[in-house]
Amino acid sequence: METSAKIDASTLTIINNSNNPPIEADAVIIGAGPVGLFQVFELGLLEIKAHVIDSLPVVGGQCVELYPDKPIYDIPAVPVCTGQELTDNLLKQIAPFDPTFHLSQEVTVVERREDNRFNVETSVGTRFITKTIFIAAGVGSFQPRTIKSEGIDQFNDSQLFYRVKDPLQFHGKNLVICGGGDSALDWALNLVGKAESVVLLHRREDFRAAPASVAKMKQLCEDLEMQFLVGQVTGHEVKDGKLSEIKVTGPDGVTRRMPLDTLLVFFGLSPKLGPIAEWSLDIERKQLKVVDTEKFETNIPGIFAVGDINTYPGKKKLILSGFHEAALAAFGAAPYIFPDKKIHMQYTTTSPKLHKILGVESPVFD
Repeated sequence: METSAKIDASTLTIINNSNNPPIEADAVIIGAGPVGLFQVFELGLLEIKAHVIDSLPVVGGQCVELYPDKPIYDIPAVPVCTGQELTDNLLKQIAPFDPTFHLSQEVTVVERREDNRFNVETSVGTRFITKTIFIAAGVGSFQPRTIKSEGIDQFNDSQLFYRVKDPLQFHGKNLVICGGGDSALDWALNLVGKAESVVLLHRREDFRAAPASVAKMKQLCEDLEMQFLVGQVTGHEVKDGKLSEIKVTGPDGVTRRMPLDTLLVFFGLSPKLGPIAEWSLDIERKQLKVVDTEKFETNIPGIFAVGDINTYPGKKKLILSGFHEAALAAFGAAPYIFPDKKIHMQYTTTSPKLHKILGVESPVFD
């Protein structure tokens, strides 16, 4: 099923084609993070409509999944914005091009056809026949690092959570939060005073979180507003079909029982290339090699790689670098889509044609 959370549905077209014939497309973009969204814009300026596929249920990629409220300071002309704000603004920017989003599904098949187009299929059976493919999948699909206690996964999304989608569901609960990074500290601090109790559990005294957050957590512990314990989960107990307590082994080797209502685990996310590794693309250290930095095309003509998923000499993993790559990839792809059309460079400031495409009025200069 395809869904769109945290975004204004009026800006999106989201469809499910799993029972329909293949969708014929000019461009399929794999990845709905900031670079994938800007790829929609650059293709749109060249009058190329895009379909966008993402394994997450929301648009925004890492920015929304990992740090929706964290500030970003290196977007040109935007002194500061959050990951969610950046995503929202990109959605507004691409609205004139009406892209179609296919969320909560992963591309599983990419194969060259005899007519030099590509067959693309997703994990829910949505199929495409497309002239070009743009892989903007960041560092791959993210999978949470899970807690190791046999059988505890039966409580996934009921009492055991690796992501927070609705903080309200944890209000009034006895929470144990595992982890020592920003996510664990941020949610511990956020839920203090709202949950019935909060216990932060980490395997050591040192943290990977912002020092200010660590200091605030320690102060709350001194004020008896929450607890911090050093140890690791080594087991759990079930009572009446529910997770009733976890077993925590401390640095002294002693295992203690800790009752709880809900367990939040933030051990980080592990990026995986997934099916991309099976598409005959040149890969170097889990990244896609591009043939040149003129078009950001891979070793397979018609397939482009932009953003953190690619590598080339001098590569810098910055959002603004991905935006640059998306612009050149769009021009590189145009001959596959319009083989008989000469593509001219135009400027959004002065081009009446681009103004019409964008749905804005052409300015009148004195």
